[in-house]
Amino acid sequence: MLLLIATIVFIVTWIAVSRELVKSSEEKNKVKIITLMSACTLSTIVLSISLF
Repeated sequence: MLLLIATIVFIVTWIAVSRELVKSSEEKNKVKIITLMSACTLSTIVLSISLF
């Protein structure tokens, strides 16, 4: 169950990053992108460790 929740959070954060990166350069919030990328990296590491 915990793995399912982690996977859903993982997918949602990557979708948020993708949407932020598609925006035009005037609309991009660099702090938000950095925060989302950090969260995605952390969730990727947690998910990878939990699978092995």
